[in-house]
Amino acid sequence: MLKQPEFELFAFWRTSATYRVRVALNLKGLVTHEKIVNIDAGEQRSEAFLKINPMGAIPALIEAGHPPITQSLAILEFLEEYQPSPALLPKDLHARARVRSLASMLVADTHPLITPRVKKYLVGTSHFDDAAWRAWQINWFTTGLQALEQRLASEPGTGIFCHSDTPTIADICLASIIAVMRIFKITVNDIPTVDRIMASCEALDAFAKAEPLRQVGAPSAN
Repeated sequence: MLKQPEFELFAFWRTSATYRVRVALNLKGLVTHEKIVNIDAGEQRSEAFLKINPMGAIPALIEAGHPPITQSLAILEFLEEYQPSPALLPKDLHARARVRSLASMLVADTHPLITPRVKKYLVGTSHFDDAAWRAWQINWFTTGLQALEQRLASEPGTGIFCHSDTPTIADICLASIIAVMRIFKITVNDIPTVDRIMASCEALDAFAKAEPLRQVGAPSAN
């Protein structure tokens, strides 16, 4: 029987990092209560939230009686250990390292470059307008996903998903990048393996239910 903890997730509808946590919770059948932190209104910089995460970043996961867990990858690893089934990391040592490596390409090398705080800095110090910011986003999304495509297309570990034939943390991180790109109406060409894997992810309810436009606070899909 799956554990049913008292989790509270500080979240916002469109953030890539929150999407990752939602997918993992869905895959593992874990229950959480979401508390919305409106990034557009600056609520992540409120005194109350900075006590939870001094970086002012979303998401944060709290289990009753324990301090907050921040950073989406740390949360995913925590959930993997808390509820090991279904597994989001392979058993083999080298396979686990490969999954973590693929995930880090997306979460550590790509996503940090397109966050709101980066945009705020570039607009404020380099006087980026909307066109310059969009060009910046396209450049780094393209760089990250084309590098990932090269690995996925050439490495024998790739299967239906990023590694073998069941979803892992790498797939969650990949889908989170694609999901936020769609919000920004950005596409990257010539990534057929990435596109195929994303389609496999979207066929699963756990990913579909985490889709940003289905969340509380999201604008109408129309």
